[in-house]
Amino acid sequence: MLMSQRQALEMLALHRGDRIVITTMSSTGIWPEFSDTPLDFGYIPSSMGEGPPLGLGLALAQPERGVIVVNGDGSMLMNLGTLVTMGSNPANLFIVLLDNGIYEVTGGQPTAGSGRVDYAGLARAAGIQRVYAFDVYAAWRNGAAQALTGSGPAFIWLKVEARFGQKTPQAPHPMADQIRMLRQVLQVDS
Repeated sequence: MLMSQRQALEMLALHRGDRIVITTMSSTGIWPEFSDTPLDFGYIPSSMGEGPPLGLGLALAQPERGVIVVNGDGSMLMNLGTLVTMGSNPANLFIVLLDNGIYEVTGGQPTAGSGRVDYAGLARAAGIQRVYAFDVYAAWRNGAAQALTGSGPAFIWLKVEARFGQKTPQAPHPMADQIRMLRQVLQVDS
């Protein structure tokens, strides 16, 4: 049986350390149940797939802190080029892919290649050395600490249960407030 998104995110919260965590799409609505700090950034842009490039930029600018991007399979498919960029420009970036096989917040349609895409293989082919895949909660619970230890780049593929009938979540705080809080905690000038 696949793990739930809540199980996946709860384990991530336990092992995130002091890294910046960027959530996208459906994970943005669940993550505040486990963490709501200035280092949490609920990113709901007007286009899917933009979380990993944002995370890469922050990881390059804040290498000592590191960044975790929680991305869905639909969003990952929208910007697979990010994997090659990560492999070519190593940074302290962790992509946590929540693969539920559907576009969860746009109607539950199957993602392109649903069930056939080897995301771990794509990450390795892109040059990312640290690649992990978990499809049951017990394995993720036992492997999360290792997968999230050290520095990136790393790619973590988590197969999770699909949830149908979901709406696009709201970020826990307005975007301007999230930017201000993140800048303050990172001590970045405006």
